[in-house]
This record gives sequence, C-alpha cells and structure tokens, in this order.
Amino acid sequence: MFTVDPTTTGIVLTDPQNEFLSPGHPGYELLKPVILQNNTVGNLVKLLQSAKQKGYKVFVSPHYLYPHDHKWQFKGAEETLLLSTYAYDRPDARSPVPPASGAAFVPDLLPFLEDGQTIIANAHKIASPATNDLCLQLRKQGVSKIVLAGVVSNVCVESHMRHLIEEGFEVATVQDATAAPADGFNAALVNFKGFASAVWTTEQAVVNL
Repeated sequence: MFTVDPTTTGIVLTDPQNEFLSPGHPGYELLKPVILQNNTVGNLVKLLQSAKQKGYKVFVSPHYLYPHDHKWQFKGAEETLLLSTYAYDRPDARSPVPPASGAAFVPDLLPFLEDGQTIIANAHKIASPATNDLCLQLRKQGVSKIVLAGVVSNVCVESHMRHLIEEGFEVATVQDATAAPADGFNAALVNFKGFASAVWTTEQAVVNL
C-alpha cells in the first residue's frame, strides 16, 4: 500500500504553465476537453492547498526554451512543435517571465508556487527530468516518495513518472490533476496504472495526504 507523510513525500508538478493550462494559448485548445472534464486547474489548486496546509514540500519541474535551443541541429516531433510555436520561450534564464506568456505559471497557482517555499527545478528540455536537477533537489530534501501531477499527461507527466521510478522513487499519480488530448489522456491512464505505485483522484490524494 502506498502511504505518504510530509517528511518523506514531495508533491511534483510538471509544467504548471499557461501554454497548456490557460485559455488563449494554442496548447490549451488541444487539451481543453480534458481540462474541462477533469477540472484540471481546480484540482491542481485543491492538491496544492492540501499539500501546503499539511506541510508537504512542493516541487515544480518547468519547461523553458531559450534562443539557443532554437539552434538545435536535430529535433524530434515534440521538440519541433514546441520550438515552432515558441510555447515555453523566454529570453534567458535570468529575465522575468512575462505573466501572459505561455512559459509563465498559471495565475490560479501563483499563490502556491511563488510563496517562497516551493522548490523550482531547472528547466527540463524535452519531457523527462533527465535534463534538469529535479532528482537532486528531491534527494537533498530527503524525499523518497512523490505525488505527481501536471501536464501533458502522456508526455511530460508520464515521462517524469517513468524516470523517477527508474531513479528509485515511489510515485503516485493524480489522474484528474493532469490533462492531455483525449487519446493521450486515455493512454496515460493505462501507463499510470502499469507503472505507478498508486493512481489517485484529487479527492483521494487530499484524503491520503
């Protein structure tokens, strides 16, 4: 049975950013039916509220792309899409992210993510945390178990789940605090159930935290 407590468990969000979660951005339109069906943003708020109230550490694995990334000599399909739409672009790692840009955090989540307590990892570049310092940050905080949510369900969320499991962490996914195009969401649910130690709804996660 997968059990959690604030001393050994961290809440990890992948890409809680405007591009796929806020109306008016191209990525949102791809995910909109599942976002509305799941109440994804509302459930992320509930998850973060509960986590903060109960003393859990929260980690964000964000997706950022810089001008030099546009000069990559080869790219896969996902990289090509994100680079061509400038979805997660920012000028460099030091400049503030414009609040209306696709790279900015979703406004409803800002009170939880910019509270001075949330741990923001370096940017991941494709889908998994293989290219950032998330695993280091988790281990330095004594975390061995993870409650995982965010977007996109079958891309970054699933890639994070698989990578973190391979790195020796126990992972529970919060299925309705994620979103993807319908086929992708259904595929992610199959793989969440095949790999994760637990697959929860947000209500179950709130009770179990």
